[in-house]
Amino acid sequence: MSKNHKRRFPRLTLARRRTPPGSAPGTLTIDPAAPKPEIRLFAYSADAFLEQKLSDPAQIAQYRNKYPVLWIDLDGLGDESVLKSIATQFNLHPLAMEDVVNVHQRSKVDQYGDHLYMVSRMVTFNDRLHAEQVSLFLGRDFVITFQEHPGDVFDPLRDRIRTNKGRIRKLAADFLAYSLIDAIIDSYFPVLETYGESIETLEDHAAFKPDRPCMTRIHDLRHDLLALRRAIWPQRESLNSLLRLELPLITPETRLYLRDAYDHCVQIIDIIETYRELTSGLMEVYLSSLSNRLNEVMKVLTIIATIFIPLSFIAGVWGMNFQHMPELRWTFGYPLAITLMALTALAFLIYFWRKGWLTSTVDPPTNDHKQ
Repeated sequence: MSKNHKRRFPRLTLARRRTPPGSAPGTLTIDPAAPKPEIRLFAYSADAFLEQKLSDPAQIAQYRNKYPVLWIDLDGLGDESVLKSIATQFNLHPLAMEDVVNVHQRSKVDQYGDHLYMVSRMVTFNDRLHAEQVSLFLGRDFVITFQEHPGDVFDPLRDRIRTNKGRIRKLAADFLAYSLIDAIIDSYFPVLETYGESIETLEDHAAFKPDRPCMTRIHDLRHDLLALRRAIWPQRESLNSLLRLELPLITPETRLYLRDAYDHCVQIIDIIETYRELTSGLMEVYLSSLSNRLNEVMKVLTIIATIFIPLSFIAGVWGMNFQHMPELRWTFGYPLAITLMALTALAFLIYFWRKGWLTSTVDPPTNDHKQ
């Protein structure tokens, strides 16, 4: 692939930064390229609501125990002191905090004393596929989320909290945790719709215009679908753990909603598997179309060669120039040879046309399947 070729689906690479071998458990290895944290606080009850941007994590202490639910939303992992301050205030386990900064984690659920630690992978699509780790801590009256970068899929949830729509402000912190996980899972559906449209476009491209960029796009699409599968498959296991284990922080009412999130997760996995099969079929269509195009080219070349074989014979007969050939000095010899060649070529063309060998075997694309 040339350097100037623009990838339609750039490869999704998951972060591989890890704690150096031999480090003490719970060591925080901060990525120098990670953005500085931005802290946003949501505190609410059924009748009260507070939203505040904090410049210092120590400010969180003044809001503790004043609201039934406290949501600390932190965007960026580039400041070790901020992370340690939040961990100290909420007594977060060091091993869990180590997993927060090592953003290669698969989706999982761990219980540490009086709080749960959950990992999910959030995906977005804006010209390219992007995935990041979202770490979530659930306590009796708080939820803390750590994200790699600013920007997420939680804006509709924030609006529901601000406007007191739905049941979220009437329920405990575990329902907020469910709502965050559900938003992450539902974010896969718009991404999959984008890939579904791309598969439909590539289907026509592979069938009627197979070229190298088409093959590259199919390959990149398969790679991204595999990355999506790796991101969502462990999420099903973590949701199953929340449903199966007896966790005091998860109420029976919230378990019912988690069951719905589990169903969505299974549905996403089914869609991804279907798209992967379709993409594998696209490669077969691409190779078949290339073979058909090659056959078309060989057919044209064969027809041309077949037509010129008798013409070459006629030209060869008159090109022998033997002394006693009667046509050599005949006035109409040259016009007769040219006319004979033209009639021979015309006769071959009529014969090929009646046999159907001059028509294309590839039908033009139609839009019937899109209507």
